[in-house]
Amino acid sequence: MEDCLFCKIISGDVPSTKVYEDEYVYAFLDIAPQAPFHAVFVPKIHIKSPAFIDSENSLYVAKIYEAIATVAKNEKLEKGFRVVANCGEDGGQTVGHLHFHLLARRNLQWPPG
Repeated sequence: MEDCLFCKIISGDVPSTKVYEDEYVYAFLDIAPQAPFHAVFVPKIHIKSPAFIDSENSLYVAKIYEAIATVAKNEKLEKGFRVVANCGEDGGQTVGHLHFHLLARRNLQWPPG
């Protein structure tokens, strides 16, 4: 999608600090980190949000979770981490491309506080 920030990051038109890439997934460090380690994982196809996951594209979600496990292992996040996906305006989604945040290296209590 031409005007999608994450599509531009995947294509290399917008710079990012890559932490992982394969044929399905691109992951990069968040530019406004909410934890000492904060990476964003996106599918390499444009899926608008979690509300648009279906049987034809759900493989990308599985591949993202595999990538998250790989990065967590590589980054030695054995104390734990949080994975977050926001959906829609009321859900806090600010970029209209499915993405998952991996946050770690601090205590992530719930509810946030």
